[in-house]
Amino acid sequence: MTKIKALPDVPRWAALAAHAVPLVTLPSGLWRLALVAGLPVTQDAELGAMGFWVSAYVVSLSVVSELLAFLTLGLVRSWGEVFPRWMPFLGGRRVNPAAATAAAFAGVAGLCAIAGWGVYASYADLGPGIPASPAQEALLIACYAPLLAWPVLVAAVAASYYRRRTRAAGSRSRSGSGSGSGRQYGAGRPSASSWV
Repeated sequence: MTKIKALPDVPRWAALAAHAVPLVTLPSGLWRLALVAGLPVTQDAELGAMGFWVSAYVVSLSVVSELLAFLTLGLVRSWGEVFPRWMPFLGGRRVNPAAATAAAFAGVAGLCAIAGWGVYASYADLGPGIPASPAQEALLIACYAPLLAWPVLVAAVAASYYRRRTRAAGSRSRSGSGSGSGRQYGAGRPSASSWV
């Protein structure tokens, strides 16, 4: 069985869900890159010959969405509890669980809004649409359908993160902040290997 990198107190399901997020965003990003490369993912030759700025936008969209998906791993790894030392002004400080959870749920709300708009725009026939053969349309759906899991996975992992972090903070305050046994994994300076 493959070892999933996560903190010891993270439930296995949450670690698996966090690691699944970058995978569910990957097919749509690859589809967009294929579109920019001029591969036959649509029937419209005009779409395959994009200008520089449109191509840069599409590539940037793929890169940014994948980077945002990778942020979910912070909810199950040490850099989601203590900022890495290399970060200016924040390095070595503890991550506020409420702030991290609020940011995650803001992302969930944004993803739901984007998905809702996409469904509405598709059914309302807004925009030019993407001319495609049945096979190309099936490929498009297969690449974009996994994105529906993105907000669900992030919400579940964020809820688990918040429960785990606030429960750990509560148990530390009850056991006394000065005792070494009450320290949570990741408190203080994390090891370099835990940042990956």
